[in-house]
Amino acid sequence: MSKLRSTWIWGVLLMPWGVLTVLLDALAILLAAPFLGGKRAFFAIGPLWARQMFWIGGVKLELRGWENLPEAIRSERQPVIFMSNHESNLDPPVLISALPVPAVYISKKELKWVPLVGWAAGLGGTIFIDRGRRERALHGIKQAAAQIREGKTVVIFPEGTRTRTGRLGPFKKGGFAMALDAGVPIVPLATVGGFKALPPGSLRLRPGRYTILVGKPVDPAAFPDRDALLQEVRRNIESLVETAKGAA
Repeated sequence: MSKLRSTWIWGVLLMPWGVLTVLLDALAILLAAPFLGGKRAFFAIGPLWARQMFWIGGVKLELRGWENLPEAIRSERQPVIFMSNHESNLDPPVLISALPVPAVYISKKELKWVPLVGWAAGLGGTIFIDRGRRERALHGIKQAAAQIREGKTVVIFPEGTRTRTGRLGPFKKGGFAMALDAGVPIVPLATVGGFKALPPGSLRLRPGRYTILVGKPVDPAAFPDRDALLQEVRRNIESLVETAKGAA
């Protein structure tokens, strides 16, 4: 089986299977929502997609450092903003699957209207923001901060888009302004392995190891402005990425 997973034919065949199963996964969420509720259906069924893809593709997923977080975060009593580097298109479904607490994404509003997938994401609590206009984007960030204060935990990729080189890109400031407004801890994450498992422009899923390393929470209130907060979180993520790569 391991030899078969390493062939290009197997990797290419996984792509149409991945598209089909993500649609089936979204459909299952929509069908279960009237019985379980939208959020519960999303987080019960949504993670199954990444798990079955990784099992078939021979990708081993490892979460490290979760046990070191304060109990209030691990038990969902304290909402947080998870901030991660962005190596691959696999990162969002992988983090949904790997993080032990329900964490939603902040996404561009266009996703909301994508049949099945966008509808399922909406049921799961995804926060949709109009990024096309600055005023609307700022208003969306304020609304997102309010939802976080009310108890919603979110995941943000501060680079804004996945890396094309494998290196950490520049960070956008919007997420840090939102963190200061929300007043909740930022938990740095490192995802390492996605760049090799599914490189940019590739349709082939490659076997390997996918590691998620969890860092120590950063308190936005301890920093004078968003630039200082950005630099501290970036240093944390850089350190976590190097640690995860060294252990790979």
